[in-house]
Amino acid sequence: MITRKRLAAGVCGLLAAIAVGLLPTPAVAGEPATKSSPKVELTLDVSGSMRARDIDGQSRMAAAKQAFNEVLDAVPDDVQLGIRTLGANYRGEDRKVGCKDTRQLYPVGPLDRTEAKTAVATLAPTGWTPIGPALLGAADDLKGGDATRRIVLITDGEDTCAPLDPCQVARDIAAKGIHLTVDTLGLLPDAKTRNQLSCIAEATGGTYTSVQHTKELRDRVHQLVDRAARPVATPKPTEGAQQCAGAPELKAGLYSDREKFAEHRWYRVAVRPGQELRASVSIAADRAVNNDYGVLLRASTVHGREIVRGAEAGDGRTDVISSGLRYPKAPLASSDDAEPATETVCLQVSNSFSAPASVKTDPGLPVELTVDLVDGPDDASDAAFFGLGHGWWYLIALVLTGLAAGLLWGWISRWRVTVWRTN
Repeated sequence: MITRKRLAAGVCGLLAAIAVGLLPTPAVAGEPATKSSPKVELTLDVSGSMRARDIDGQSRMAAAKQAFNEVLDAVPDDVQLGIRTLGANYRGEDRKVGCKDTRQLYPVGPLDRTEAKTAVATLAPTGWTPIGPALLGAADDLKGGDATRRIVLITDGEDTCAPLDPCQVARDIAAKGIHLTVDTLGLLPDAKTRNQLSCIAEATGGTYTSVQHTKELRDRVHQLVDRAARPVATPKPTEGAQQCAGAPELKAGLYSDREKFAEHRWYRVAVRPGQELRASVSIAADRAVNNDYGVLLRASTVHGREIVRGAEAGDGRTDVISSGLRYPKAPLASSDDAEPATETVCLQVSNSFSAPASVKTDPGLPVELTVDLVDGPDDASDAAFFGLGHGWWYLIALVLTGLAAGLLWGWISRWRVTVWRTN
């Protein structure tokens, strides 16, 4: 009897172990969660001007369809792709109605290549060019999740639905802190179209490309879709304070913020003894600004005493200006079991941008702040301690060599003069 009970218990235990093994294993604490798939929405201009036959002997619309079909065949499996159109449906002359003519042709999600190609094949050049409303619609299509999100806008002309300025729309999208990038492609663009598309791209950290041929369009769209599938470091949104006392405390990482013209913003970083704080900041001029501007990154104590600063000035030749600093905190003189006290370092980010009266200053300029905490230099011989890099040894050696050579040459010269006088 006892033997049978033991046998039954063993069989039950074996079956339970098999059942548990077949169940999906829960995520172990500390393991990274499954990442969301990157999202891309191709936004295509289907306005009447796309009928022009000036791209490789075919119409702009035909070139776009051909490029789309080849790109759809090569979309990575882990990319969720959608297609939105602008100016594809309304043929009338009512500008108010035409400026609402944008719709999602294919929803953002896992790609059915046959269905997407069929949808693209039905397009015919029709109406207006409501770029601003199309960008707002595309941003809404891509909302949700924390993966890479990218709009690829393809158009042959500037927006025809002012006063809704597409460039301002792009700035507003960027100011939401959702890290949505807009890349723009201009088909045989004129100067006004180039300027508008460049402004849209710069406002969101995207790129602008001028396209003259079908192959260029296909290769560039494919490159942008493929780029969305690559893992990138996404800045974490934060909001600096007007003074250090109420500033957010930042850990090591990459952060994004917005700063008004000529504004000061504060952040806090806790630095332990023996660590070195390395921080850098970049501010982008995403609209027309006056020449002669600068950026200041300053580290100070909570009592206002300056520790170190980094500053950089610009004269309008670049759209981004950056500066950085390093602060090594000395290690404790004696080690004990107590937790070492940390020092709160206040980081101040300031800018001296200004703009013409016609330029909107809201939202503020995009700011990207990098904070890193590494092991500090062990002793005074560490090159990082001096901030001179490893080249300081060569500098000292060069000085000593020059001094020795000078003394030797002076002694030889005096000896030659003495011998000459004696003879």
